[in-house]
Amino acid sequence: MSNIRLENQKIENSIKEIARYLFKEKKVDVIIGYSNGTVPLSTMPIFVRNEIDINKLVWNNLCYANLAKYLAPRVPQLKDPDDNNLKVGIIAKGCVGRALIHLIIEKQINLNEIKIIGIHCNGIINRKRIEKEIGEKEILECFILNDDIVIKGRNFEQKFPFHEYLNELCKTCKIRSPPKSSPLLNVIIGESQEITFLEDEYTEIVEFDAKSPKEKWRYIKDLLSNCIRCYACREACPMCYCNLCFVDQNKPIWFGKTTELSDIIVFHLVRAIHLAGRCVSCGACSSVCPMGIDLHFITRKLEKIVKERFNFTPGLNLETLPPMMSFSMEDEQEFMLDED
Repeated sequence: MSNIRLENQKIENSIKEIARYLFKEKKVDVIIGYSNGTVPLSTMPIFVRNEIDINKLVWNNLCYANLAKYLAPRVPQLKDPDDNNLKVGIIAKGCVGRALIHLIIEKQINLNEIKIIGIHCNGIINRKRIEKEIGEKEILECFILNDDIVIKGRNFEQKFPFHEYLNELCKTCKIRSPPKSSPLLNVIIGESQEITFLEDEYTEIVEFDAKSPKEKWRYIKDLLSNCIRCYACREACPMCYCNLCFVDQNKPIWFGKTTELSDIIVFHLVRAIHLAGRCVSCGACSSVCPMGIDLHFITRKLEKIVKERFNFTPGLNLETLPPMMSFSMEDEQEFMLDED
């Protein structure tokens, strides 16, 4: 068994052990986790309601969904017959933990109604990149062997270097487990990570900023030209929880709903602005995009601006309010112009 497979097995065993404890002690009514998908290169969320189904829980490098999405707002399966919230245990890698923290700050989650099953994530595979390179051939099996991702199908077998084919965000991720803070000491069970400051070089954004305006515009057009407006990115994002999205409003109609490039670009740029100071770099938007677009690139640009302007990183602790929820007289206001 390779180190990666051994790590995955240890993480999965830890998840199941904690899940059994939480059910036995009646600390949760349901646990949200990952289960095997119906096709290779996939997993799916699962709601476990009793000890019998705990063995359905899995962990591997295809667990790309941000499970915090199911808590804001709560889906019907997480409520009792009287519409009261159930006590929920939720499996959380670093980015899921960050999303939960930020949603608690935004008062979308009650801290007393959740238990966080913390794990140390060892990276998520960029399945869209693999599918693109495989082409039209049908994938029948996927597994990790030594340091390779092995893909098998009818009459073919192909290997991909594991660390090279991780999501770009996973390659540089420094928050592998849910961030630890005082209010969460009795909420997080399992792995957690003490972190007060996050250094990020934003290498890909620095390269983008060095381009000319025409080159930047060409890059954005090329990036979004294949978008089909399916809104999978919105549905996967834990921070997209509005009852009525600006896209769906009829009064007023903010912009067209066509697949014309101008409408596509407006949708993604406005959505990115809504995520300023809120995106937790989980990459769920890119992972679910059927066209394989690296959508997180746009929110990374906003993330860099928020970091430079306010020295803020979303989801690190419960004590620091996000820039969009706070105000300081020392905030820069370089957009204000003095009269001559």
